[in-house]
Amino acid sequence: MTRKIALITGANKGLGKSMALHLAERNTDIVLTYHSKVEEAEDTILEIEKLGGKAVAFQLDTGKIETFDTFNNALKEALSENWDRKDFDFLINNAGLGINASFAETTEEQFDTLMNVQFKGVFFLTQKLLPLIKTNGGRILNVSSGLARFSNPGFSAYASMKSAIETLTRYLAKELGPKGITVNVIAPGAIETDFGGGAVRDNEQLNKVTASVTALGRVGLPDDIGAAVSSILSEECHWITGQRIEVSGGMNL
Repeated sequence: MTRKIALITGANKGLGKSMALHLAERNTDIVLTYHSKVEEAEDTILEIEKLGGKAVAFQLDTGKIETFDTFNNALKEALSENWDRKDFDFLINNAGLGINASFAETTEEQFDTLMNVQFKGVFFLTQKLLPLIKTNGGRILNVSSGLARFSNPGFSAYASMKSAIETLTRYLAKELGPKGITVNVIAPGAIETDFGGGAVRDNEQLNKVTASVTALGRVGLPDDIGAAVSSILSEECHWITGQRIEVSGGMNL
């Protein structure tokens, strides 16, 4: 069976790493990006190789749109040298950051940082990479948040960007459908990672409170998301497009 290729932003740790490993188990090779921690990216590559896959890593700040041309050219070279291909199958826009600040205290700098990474970067990176995404079978999967559905104080800017991603997903699904490319968005709930300083994972009281408002009775784990992503990108789900799929264990129902 020919192996597919997935490009995952921010796949050196957390949810992105789990996505990469689950996809590697399903006959998919990985192009991953990392922001600064090259050691984590190298460790992820080793784990993918242990699963029989192939992976390469690139440093990328998804908030710096001016670097996308250079990244695009490097990606083309990597696809040719490592896979003898001019395209790839799956784009997963996973990279992100969280800033917790009340509406009244959110600064313009914080707003712009969130906008550049969570929305503007996703918009223009996807646009830049579109010619490289396989037609008739390509997939784009964006990452939103349960916070775009329910409201927790301190995340007004972050959640607004995620809501924009959900709208963008529907438009992309409509416009790219004629090319045979599906576009969906997942919305994780609270997950035990180092995102946001690791509060959900490390703060026992917050963990218990979050579990108490989740239908399945616990906080999510990275593998809950990685497994869902590999399923959504499977051949069995080829007829799903333009959809928001919440993967939260039933948080705040």
